Amino acid sequence: MDALADKLRAQAKAEGFDACRICAPDAVPHVPPRLEAFLEKGYHGQMDWLAERTHWRSNPAALWPEARSVIMLAVSYTPETDPLVALERKETGTVSVYAQNKDYHDLVKKALKRLARWLIAESGGEVKVFVDTAPVPEKALGEAAGLGWQGKHTNLVSRELGNWFFIGSVFTTLDLPKDEPEQDNCGSCRKCLDICPTAAFPAPYQLDARRCISYLTIEHHGPVDEGLRPMLGNRIYGCDDCLAVCPWNKFAVEAREMRLKPREDLQSPPLAELAMLDDTAFREKFSGSPVKRIGRNRFVRNVLYAVGNSENAGLLATAKSLLNDEDETVRDAAEWACKRLKSAANGQDG
Repeated sequence: MDALADKLRAQAKAEGFDACRICAPDAVPHVPPRLEAFLEKGYHGQMDWLAERTHWRSNPAALWPEARSVIMLAVSYTPETDPLVALERKETGTVSVYAQNKDYHDLVKKALKRLARWLIAESGGEVKVFVDTAPVPEKALGEAAGLGWQGKHTNLVSRELGNWFFIGSVFTTLDLPKDEPEQDNCGSCRKCLDICPTAAFPAPYQLDARRCISYLTIEHHGPVDEGLRPMLGNRIYGCDDCLAVCPWNKFAVEAREMRLKPREDLQSPPLAELAMLDDTAFREKFSGSPVKRIGRNRFVRNVLYAVGNSENAGLLATAKSLLNDEDETVRDAAEWACKRLKSAANGQDG
């Protein structure tokens, strides 16, 4: 099986993966108590699906009892430029690096299926592939397999790839040789914790999603708490701050997949243009993009929060034009943006 594992890694690289490691399905016994504590504290916010099927989410071995190995794979999407620079362009929006082109779910899953078909042809067995859409604790499995370790920001960090990479998994009935788990290499560093605009980390290795900008702009429906809106800045879909400051990124490799490289129109797009998108225009602009999943209303809500934070009086007309929008949350965001811009013009706090 050692020879097969070596061939598997070579094939994974040929399919576009940047790392390939193997662990057992039952290699994450620490997940159940951590998940239970996370849910009990309400850190999952409106993500009710995290509280569902916890018997699978807590125990990958229960998801498919016949599986004997989990192949964990990484695909780098390291940006070519520092995403924090875009936060200074307040009249434009900032879209998280991973969402600036095609939906990674589709790209990674297709590559996983190709690799899985190769494995079946090579050695038989049965397989199942997963990429962030099933109750699989992918970060914990990635750590157990040696892809990296879960950093203080709760994301996986690799000595070879930094923390800009997607994770996918192939469960198989083949009993492949297992890799050693990765050790925590964060040390005393707390850059990811200190940069968070909303203080979403109650403690190292803990995330309160209810304060996380990625959660607020993507998963949270309805109005965002007014106390948090100013902290969103011009982030209109996701947040990269804690990832961007990780020192291990000095070893990161740039994305090889061209469809993961940023679209020009999603690098600092003008807020005035984005706010005017109706449902049809929104769907057309974000066709094939992960941004599409939040829908026009939630997206425009985010854009209006960014308008309100822009301190640009020239965007007041944009905010006013949405005061009578059909969506109640959009109307609320437009009203807030108008109030903020008027206050900024008068030299007052919003």
